Amino acid sequence: MEISKQYDPKQTEQKILDMWLSGDMFHTEPDGREPYTIVIPPPNVTSILHLGHALNNALQDILIRWRRMQGYNAEWMPGTDHAGIATQNVVERMLAKEGKTKEDLGRNKFVERVWQWKEK
Repeated sequence: MEISKQYDPKQTEQKILDMWLSGDMFHTEPDGREPYTIVIPPPNVTSILHLGHALNNALQDILIRWRRMQGYNAEWMPGTDHAGIATQNVVERMLAKEGKTKEDLGRNKFVERVWQWKEK
């Protein structure tokens, strides 16, 4: 059998995902084992991902798998938005280019602009 020169995720990833799904590996319930949880932040709303994000996710994945192998009731679960301040900063910079501030718009109009930017 010849080994491919390039990794083709289609050959392996679906089998692994199916195994994880059938084993209910993305969910846990309290069962007496010591819990171990890492909360995953949602995708970055500023749309600028970098190597630090990849490193952070890789390390979290390693820690969850390691604790699970040690017998912990480990779960890596989605969390809530943590990027509100970063989003506000982006929109405020856009407003500054227009010669405006969030105070010029008022709360409701500013929130509208934030949601418009987020949808883009």
